Amino acid sequence: MLPIDYFKNPKTISQKQYEALRLFFVENLQAKEVAEKYGYTYRGFTTIVSNFRKKLKSIDNEDPFFIVNRKGRKPKNDSDTIIKMISDMRKKYYSIYDIKVFLDTQGFNVSEKYIHLITKKEGFARLPRRTQKIKNELQQPKIQAPKSIELQFEESEEFKTNNAGILCFLPYLKKYGIDNIIKNSKYPETKTIDKISSILSFISLKLSNIRRYSCDDIWCMDRGLGLFAKLNVLPKTSWFSSYSSRITKEMNLSFLKDLHNIWTDNNLLDDTVNLDFTTIPYWGNDDHLENNWSGKRNKALSSMLAVLAQNQDTGIIDYGDTNVMHKNQNRVVLEFLDFYNSNSTDKQTLKYLIFDSKFTNYENLDRLNKKEIKFITIRRRGKKLVEKIRNRANKDWKTIRVETNNNKKRTIKIFEETTDLRHYDGIIRQIEITGNGKIKPAIIITNDFDIKTETILRKYAKRWLVEKHISEQIEFFHLNRVSSSMVIKVDFDLTMSILAYNLFRLFALDLDRYSKMSAQKIYEKFTKNSGSIKISKDVIEIQLQKKRNLPALLENMDKYTNLKYSWLDNKKLNFSGASNS
Repeated sequence: MLPIDYFKNPKTISQKQYEALRLFFVENLQAKEVAEKYGYTYRGFTTIVSNFRKKLKSIDNEDPFFIVNRKGRKPKNDSDTIIKMISDMRKKYYSIYDIKVFLDTQGFNVSEKYIHLITKKEGFARLPRRTQKIKNELQQPKIQAPKSIELQFEESEEFKTNNAGILCFLPYLKKYGIDNIIKNSKYPETKTIDKISSILSFISLKLSNIRRYSCDDIWCMDRGLGLFAKLNVLPKTSWFSSYSSRITKEMNLSFLKDLHNIWTDNNLLDDTVNLDFTTIPYWGNDDHLENNWSGKRNKALSSMLAVLAQNQDTGIIDYGDTNVMHKNQNRVVLEFLDFYNSNSTDKQTLKYLIFDSKFTNYENLDRLNKKEIKFITIRRRGKKLVEKIRNRANKDWKTIRVETNNNKKRTIKIFEETTDLRHYDGIIRQIEITGNGKIKPAIIITNDFDIKTETILRKYAKRWLVEKHISEQIEFFHLNRVSSSMVIKVDFDLTMSILAYNLFRLFALDLDRYSKMSAQKIYEKFTKNSGSIKISKDVIEIQLQKKRNLPALLENMDKYTNLKYSWLDNKKLNFSGASNS
């Protein structure tokens, strides 16, 4: 081939387009003439011209036809890095979907099909079905987590996440105005992470059942958890520790008061509150901590004693405090009353306080009575009192059927009388109960003489459920895994646990058939789900993976499609089911 023939008869597509465009722009030939000369249709050549103009206007400034040779070492090929990451993760039994989630966090936009082809090419067999235990024990890949920054929503993007389900709680933050009280709270913020992102970062870990922040840091690379808090990804473990060190008890108490007003304004608090203690152990050597009895471990432990106040019907936890010591333990009931009455709302309905025999003493029962607060509690059973009850004649006992949990009924025998107590001014109503399966009879005392006996028994029977919910707090929200001996840090952790628990309660109350379910069950059946996230101009599309209870979840989320989220650039959330498994 002669040199002149190379230019007059181009062989490659790129050279042919280059010569055609040169004739059109430099030689000023008509588009029809150029198209006819090089075998294009008129419309096809005008499209080439249009695309060429767009390429020249693009911000990358790359030459559309010629490769620019750059001096120095050639840049590393990303494909080699991706293949190595895929191989390393597959060796540790990660699924294709898991690998896709991690690659998204590193900015590698590859499809599941590409990952499948790489695993097949590298000789990996089909991954066998894994149990949940095996999934939890997976060795985490050594991947450098990106720096946590605030999302700007300047362009559309799409990514995968293993925690798409927790985004179902965002409508409840908006509906009840919890986002506003977070913004107006006394909690601190940092230069790069504002107040709402800081608090939602803690809440996202609670809602997604992350047991120990420092066990692994794989959660701080999940884009779904980051989106919940208006961040690209959650901050690292050290940030959580340093942030909680800036919290004071006053901040926690003020935040709980604001939440109390929300629960009251939305009629989520009725006239009865259950009060109980829980022990939060610390696994270290600290002399400033007292020994408290742990029923879960059946022994006394170096720990912090916390109090929780739970509404009886809705299950909302209204109050919590970890600063309980032996010397002020009996006064906690009065401190809760001060907390309740300090709120400005005019919808206060508190009438009954229900607690066990060791929660407070008889002097404080007298104070409650003088404040016109009704109480229902268990009297401590002395040896003489138990013997007196056992010697009571059979004809004195009355047999009744009372409603218990799950609308079931139970037959018991009761004897009712009035009596007096030491350090208590006046008489008190006493109900002795036997036939309840316990070795010793139960003795309920109350200062309400008008309420029916059956109602008293039913109210106290519901109080026993608070122990179950406290057990949930310990297990699901990992209150027995505190990493600090500082009471304030644990108090903040308890406050965040209370908010996360109440979000689960609000979610459950929306699902009539599941309203009595524990947070653990709600998480496993509904919100423990992966999915795809697509962020566009006005909407965040959340496609959840197929699951047995997904239809009920989507039906519930349809009620909140018109809500806009100020901290998410006023975008709406649209929940749907994924078309693939």
